[in-house]
Amino acid sequence: MKAMFVKRYGAGSRVIFGLHGWGGDHRTFLPIARKLPTDFALHGADLPGYGRSPAPARWNVEAVVEQIVATIRRTEAEALTLVGHCSGAIFAYLAAERLGARIARLVLLDPYAYVPWYFKIFLFGEIGRRAYFASFANPVGRRITNALLSLGVKTESDMTRSFAEVDHWVTYRYLQMLGELEPKIVFRPLPCRIALIYGEHTFADVKRSIDFFARVWPEAERFELKGAAHLPLTEATEQLRSILFAETKPAPVGAGERR
Repeated sequence: MKAMFVKRYGAGSRVIFGLHGWGGDHRTFLPIARKLPTDFALHGADLPGYGRSPAPARWNVEAVVEQIVATIRRTEAEALTLVGHCSGAIFAYLAAERLGARIARLVLLDPYAYVPWYFKIFLFGEIGRRAYFASFANPVGRRITNALLSLGVKTESDMTRSFAEVDHWVTYRYLQMLGELEPKIVFRPLPCRIALIYGEHTFADVKRSIDFFARVWPEAERFELKGAAHLPLTEATEQLRSILFAETKPAPVGAGERR
């Protein structure tokens, strides 16, 4: 099995392994990689089929998770922090479930627990596929889609910018895989520490997902990033660094508290 492409930053013994979200790649983690403490190393991966990573052996969730797990097992760290952003959080959870004690901490960063309705519309057969390509593969479509997505969040970030460079057949296959997975996935307790991190102004579906995860893992730490929306790595870099690198001790939000 071919390993995923992984960009390594730093040479510290405390390893963070990052999985990007839908439409991203390893560069998603550049903002925190630029100011890496000396005792940390950051491994930013391209998910199978994205960027410089080979496609999975089969276009299904099982094959993707197998490739992620195999790549993490090749790292030198015995216990690491696994971070999944957006839909990458689902793959991070599934990998952590298999890796057991190899994962010391699982961080779900502005995660979705399900496919929201505004993405499910792209899964309705040929009409949905055409709608996806019109919305994300076309520059005008991306501008309109970004404006529509921005209606529900307070951000000036371009949430569709990364889609200008992706292979759209890959991103569409990932959307299909997540849609097929949703009715089957069961989230279970894990032996590692868990952190739930989300932007103050992120999507309502992300906040609902955070509430759901907090019920599954009541012991999880929960952090709200002030001023951030759905792209916290660029919108709240310093706040995120303080949590991931434990340089300060930010106060977690209460597990059952809504923000």
